[in-house]
Amino acid sequence: MSTASATRAGTRTRPIRAARARPGAVLTVIAAGTLAVLGLWWSGTPQVSGLADWLTGAGRITGLLAAYGIAVLLALMARIPALERGVGSDRLARWHAMGGRYVVGLAVAHTLLIIWRYALADGTGVAGETATLILSYPDVLAATAAVLLLVGVGTVSARAIRPRLRYETWFHLHFYTYLAAWLAFGHQLSTGGEFVGSPVARAAWYALYLAVAAVLAWYRFLTPIRQAVRHRLRVDRVEAEAPGVVSVYVSGRELDRLKAEPGQFFRWRFLTRDLWWSPNPYSLSAAPRPGELRITVKGLGDHSARLASLRRGTRVIAEGPSGAFAPGRPRHGRKVLLVAGGVGITPLRALFEAIPAAPGDLTLLYRARSEEDLVFRAELEEIAHRRGAAVHYCVGPREQVGDPFAPAVLTALLPELARYEVYVCGPAGMTGAATSALRAAGVPNRRIHRESFEF
Repeated sequence: MSTASATRAGTRTRPIRAARARPGAVLTVIAAGTLAVLGLWWSGTPQVSGLADWLTGAGRITGLLAAYGIAVLLALMARIPALERGVGSDRLARWHAMGGRYVVGLAVAHTLLIIWRYALADGTGVAGETATLILSYPDVLAATAAVLLLVGVGTVSARAIRPRLRYETWFHLHFYTYLAAWLAFGHQLSTGGEFVGSPVARAAWYALYLAVAAVLAWYRFLTPIRQAVRHRLRVDRVEAEAPGVVSVYVSGRELDRLKAEPGQFFRWRFLTRDLWWSPNPYSLSAAPRPGELRITVKGLGDHSARLASLRRGTRVIAEGPSGAFAPGRPRHGRKVLLVAGGVGITPLRALFEAIPAAPGDLTLLYRARSEEDLVFRAELEEIAHRRGAAVHYCVGPREQVGDPFAPAVLTALLPELARYEVYVCGPAGMTGAATSALRAAGVPNRRIHRESFEF
């Protein structure tokens, strides 16, 4: 690793404090809702005896949990600021993906269990009973379409398929989840035994779904429009940083009201003929300045490659800020390590500039495949000189440089590593490897903050 360091202190930037939901508290609320749903089933089930009752009970439980799970999944992705800042978009996306698999499994299980139960009661075959249920019972056809939509969305999100899709395609296919929730809602109230005879249960279910619909409408649709009108964001200029890498400078009014922090990202919608229809997530690559935000993008796909040709004055809609990858307030005297891989340098460059740290207490490790891939080198070394920080570069193919994140390598570079606060950002594989190495080197998990570019 090569090194650039300095001894002169810079000016500390006080982070803007905003409401943040704790991950543990969010999971507790979700678990409490799950228990309430199970209690709803229990209160409406006087007894269970015989195979038919067991099938009915299992079908009702899986159906209720699937319906509750859809509401939870939509709420997690509603861009609620307290969740985005406290839990983090990266973790929310992982929760959403894991919860999605459960919801699809529960919905399919509910369908099969109910068909089996009615086929057993009527003494008919499964195929014939399926046709009877779909054509004869209220809202079952719509619910069947909802299950098929959920299975379809789950399929395109599978690990074997998702990497083959463009981000924009995957993003827009997910809107079918809204349609699935709407189609299934009527079925839940018209045939669910827990709701048919209980006005209180119906009112609670309406309240749950209406609340989720309200936050979705407000934060995902109305807030970006409101921010666009208030801040009047426009492209100010585009500058090349490295081969295939450009920085886009966006100007606007009253940008301090966005409460953006270094390390966070926005979902950007550039209002050109080719780009207006797709909001893509890009991190801030510099600390927010009065009247200006900066993102830096590598042309890895059609959308990112087109940003190099943006014209001055192009209108912009920015949805955010999002992400919990922000500096906060490290404990007094604690040292800070930033670990960047590839394009993961973009949010860490902003953190390197702004995170509170005393001279000598801030270190950046930057991994790149080649010298041409190093972005912001001059800026990083200027910040290091100004803040009394250190920059270490690890450049070259893995077979030449070895494992730069091996625990022995890290502790040789920073003997007191176990006492550091660490921020890691880069491709998913690199982020996972660095995180494992840091844990092996003695850094507690609570002091490792990570974000990977994976949605």
